[in-house]
Amino acid sequence: MEFDLVVRNGTVVTASDRTDCDVGIRDGKIVALMKGLPKAPREIDAAGRLVLPGGVEAHCHIEQSSSLGIQTSDDFESGSISAAFGGNTTIMPFAAQHKGQSLLDVVADYEGRAAAKSVIDYSYHLIVSDANEDVLHNQLPKLIKKGLTSFKVYTTYELLKLDDYQILEVLSVARREGALVMVHAENHDMIRWLTKRLLDAGHKEPKYHGISHSRIAEGEATNRAISLSELVDQPLLVVHVSCQQATEAIRDAQSKGLKIYGETCPQYLFLTVDDLDRQGMEGAMFCCSPPPRDASSQEAIWTGIQNGTFQIVSSDHAPYRFDETAKLQAGPDAPFNKIANGIPGIELRMPLLFSEGVCKGRIDLHRFVELTSTNAARLYGLFPRKGTISVGADADLAIWDPDVKYTVSWDDLHDNVGYTPYAGMELTGWPTTVINRGRVVVDQGQLNARPGDGTFVPREHSDLAKPRGTLVREVDPARNFGAEIL
Repeated sequence: MEFDLVVRNGTVVTASDRTDCDVGIRDGKIVALMKGLPKAPREIDAAGRLVLPGGVEAHCHIEQSSSLGIQTSDDFESGSISAAFGGNTTIMPFAAQHKGQSLLDVVADYEGRAAAKSVIDYSYHLIVSDANEDVLHNQLPKLIKKGLTSFKVYTTYELLKLDDYQILEVLSVARREGALVMVHAENHDMIRWLTKRLLDAGHKEPKYHGISHSRIAEGEATNRAISLSELVDQPLLVVHVSCQQATEAIRDAQSKGLKIYGETCPQYLFLTVDDLDRQGMEGAMFCCSPPPRDASSQEAIWTGIQNGTFQIVSSDHAPYRFDETAKLQAGPDAPFNKIANGIPGIELRMPLLFSEGVCKGRIDLHRFVELTSTNAARLYGLFPRKGTISVGADADLAIWDPDVKYTVSWDDLHDNVGYTPYAGMELTGWPTTVINRGRVVVDQGQLNARPGDGTFVPREHSDLAKPRGTLVREVDPARNFGAEIL
């Protein structure tokens, strides 16, 4: 058998297996996994290193305008390059609909941007903020058929949020057509009420952002979203979970057999609300929603990672610069409710979890692969093309040096944000070579890809979200049955 590329002598690790073998690649696919493969025109010696599936970054905001018109600093070129250097081979940012926009137009615009610039493979989720009849019954079904089989809804942000009725409509469409719904779960009116009282009392510094976004607000909205999902019998993924209240709600739903899934992010493992209370306006760099919490919340999130409550760890990369173009657009002393919400992290997502999770014994390598690659591919309809190392899969590999040590500095990263909230952290382990569909994209600190080399990957219906028609669950104390609605 002839190969284009052979990765030799590495330890190949997937979500379920670990073996020492070579990886033979031809025409962008993995075609052989065994020791002693024949020579190829190009070979990479991975002796002493780990060969893992390329990361699937399933939650990031790239070349996206916020509901207030603030543009992220990373376009598809810088965002995908930064992702690749962090061990990712597929990114899934959001095509964000704002009120009054056609989702079809939003996606067409996004397709042009991504195709011209991304250096690695990509798909995207939809953000639904205007759930009108045409969107629900015409636009969403068309886009799902194109392979965009996931979308996100918000319970907060004035210009993005849907009410419960609208969320039920979106869940119903997802059930009928076969899509997965993600939810940003925070109680909007609780946040609004707290914000007004804080500002009325003269409390406007960044640290009050964390106080205004109460854990109770996150826990309540998570419970409510779960109830809406249960009514329609539709799988739901609660994203960027930050606190024990929301974690326990997800865990409780899972214990009851409900199709509820959870995602968390590095900021909830490695940052705290104290980071918002820095000198001057520096705390603005750490403002995101939900905000970082405290040490006890960090432990609750780690527990959720260890016991399976969370299926995915994503970056929620929202790259807003710390200047007048983004974080401080409302002025150098902007009140906390006018600071752009979001922090960068796409390049450090996997290294942070590897160093602090695997190297410190909190999780094993198989769980690391699940959380950063395999589970996202499964949930979002990419598996087994992405998210694993097997014959027939795309040749998406990240070769890790598990022993290299370094200190995090933004100067060494590849995004356009201008800072990293993880500066100064001492980490162990880094992906030294990244291969996407057989193309060596990154090798020993050098980029070997050009804008436009990445390919759009249409997604299938995941096993969790096959088209099933419409259902509402009628709760009856005696019978507790569900009735099909034609």
